[in-house]
Amino acid sequence: MIMKNLIIQDSSILGGKPIIAGTRMSVEIILELISSGMEKDEIIKEYPFLTKKQIQAAVNYAAKLVGKEESYIFDKAHSAAHEISR
Repeated sequence: MIMKNLIIQDSSILGGKPIIAGTRMSVEIILELISSGMEKDEIIKEYPFLTKKQIQAAVNYAAKLVGKEESYIFDKAHSAAHEISR
């Protein structure tokens, strides 16, 4: 579940990217930290203004966003690989 007031978009902050409310920390950066292997506690140690609840809200937001989108990335990757092998 997305905690509605934890993730906001404001066109005057980071070009309108989704951010943690009250910060300039984007959902994108949080996801990059997690994908690099950082645990929530490590992220909080590095960015003490964040909470576990905010980090989880970022993950939930991204999951909801991806769930709503159709992706053709596999078709494109397959096509690109096919073109390269020619």
